[in-house]
Amino acid sequence: MGASAPNMAGAPRGNAGGMPGAGGRPILAFRAGIWNDNPIAVQILGICSALAITTRLENALVMGAGVVFVVMMSSLILSLLRKAIPRRIRMIAEVAIIATFVILVDQFLRANYWDMSKRLGPYVGLIITNCIIMGRAEAFALHNRPGISVVDAAANGLGYTFILAVIGLVRELGGTGTIVFGERVLLEIPDYPMNLVLRGAPGAFIALGFLVALLYALGLRKEREART
Repeated sequence: MGASAPNMAGAPRGNAGGMPGAGGRPILAFRAGIWNDNPIAVQILGICSALAITTRLENALVMGAGVVFVVMMSSLILSLLRKAIPRRIRMIAEVAIIATFVILVDQFLRANYWDMSKRLGPYVGLIITNCIIMGRAEAFALHNRPGISVVDAAANGLGYTFILAVIGLVRELGGTGTIVFGERVLLEIPDYPMNLVLRGAPGAFIALGFLVALLYALGLRKEREART
């Protein structure tokens, strides 16, 4: 989902797969995943789900939580097995491990949050092919120790969730004038007219475009260029 992950093949040991200076240092690795190399705003990965399921803030947070869980657990297992997995079958191993945790997330939602499972539809299953998760597995977890791999995975997952949450907030509030979690209305603007642009596909592109532009205006471009 999204563009191909940068430096997916063979990042050197101790380097955060395209994040200079972050290797082996949890704080720098965490900052890189959240901000400097945000998977959506900078690497332009995971775009499909960012555009498809962000009609509501609740959807965005649940999808983000699922991705955080999957990327952390798959990175942990792959890092622990990095010396035992033959290089020629590493992609098969990555997909098998990632798919296992995706199935756990899908079954959990089906068993406990059926309405949410229906709203997210096939996009939970498509976490398997999310380039953010495959990218962190290939570029980082297979080349680093478990501790720093989990930190890197958590940072990228939270960076992804942050972008989804902001887009979901803008589209739900701007589209309907309300913020709803489950059966609870957390915020409501009286007499707000329905905005079909924000509720539809164009609203997702517009919200994402303005958000990326805002992040770059706040210095994301300067920080990235300073490291390259």
